[in-house]
Amino acid sequence: MRAAVMYEAGDVRVETVPDPTLVAPTDAIVRAVRSCICGSDLHPFHSKPADTPVRPMGHEQIGVVEEVGAEVTGVTPGDLVVVPFAYADNTCPTCVDGFHTACPHGGYYGSNGVGGLQAEYARIPQASGTLVKVPGVDAASADDALLKSLLTLSDVYLTGYHAAFMGRVEAGKTVAVVGDGAVGLSAVLAAKRMGAERIILMGRHTDRTDLGVAWGATDVVAERGDEGVTKVLELTDGLGVHVVLEAVGLMPAYEQSYRIARAGGVISRVGLPQYEEAPVGRESLFVRNIGLTGGIAPVRAYLDDAIQDVLNGVIDPGKVFDSTIGIDDVPAGYGAMDRRESLKVMIEF
Repeated sequence: MRAAVMYEAGDVRVETVPDPTLVAPTDAIVRAVRSCICGSDLHPFHSKPADTPVRPMGHEQIGVVEEVGAEVTGVTPGDLVVVPFAYADNTCPTCVDGFHTACPHGGYYGSNGVGGLQAEYARIPQASGTLVKVPGVDAASADDALLKSLLTLSDVYLTGYHAAFMGRVEAGKTVAVVGDGAVGLSAVLAAKRMGAERIILMGRHTDRTDLGVAWGATDVVAERGDEGVTKVLELTDGLGVHVVLEAVGLMPAYEQSYRIARAGGVISRVGLPQYEEAPVGRESLFVRNIGLTGGIAPVRAYLDDAIQDVLNGVIDPGKVFDSTIGIDDVPAGYGAMDRRESLKVMIEF
């Protein structure tokens, strides 16, 4: 099969590799219908050392079940399924609490002998707990827009949703979203879905912020740093916002976040932090009773309801995809996203 692998920073290749096979009775084999490139894939694209092992790439996919192990229940060959970006058993106490990305029996694609999902086929461990069937949809005849929206549920939309959920967004709240990437725009859509009264999108790429406005952003702040903070405070009568959804992961975005949060507000981070330490002391959070939450999105916890929202036409998160390529064009797709020529690139099989 064809699969994307990364050798070192900037060096993504598509190679012919062995097809995956069942290793454990809890495994399933899924044939890819759609996959995509994630903003977090750009972190190793910028930094992977050449002397580290070649890395299978990709963690977002929808596909058709081809084969299941003897202990797999809930899905059968022929089912169209959403593949969350982390696998989990969905039965342990951690999963029951809703934090599947910390499942002691789970893990991530592209490591520990499990291939990546930018590939024609994938082995899915813990398939019963991980894969979610899309009811009543045949992959061969499904509308492209529907497939795009379903694909976002493997990561990007539900990561934005997780930010809003952990930030306790609700009716009457004023929300700021820091970042106009695919996750930030998804957070706008999720915040609107949860009833936010006002949504301030902090981003400077008009083609992206236009989508944010279409999805519910009431204000756009293109300024950064001190100017951006001043603008948000002006828009909120000097108070700041109830909830900040930080979807960037860089220190300036975090610093901006605690400066625009109002007293008693919440910062919810889902941008993968590219730093080890962040201010959580007296002036940044403590004095104003600001809460800090967020983390790696437990997509599986939200997936059943999200699939129904997509099927019922309540949300249309697939609009984040602005480019479609084939598997052999994946290296070019990385380049396009790195140069900000594409918001999010979908891979069609």
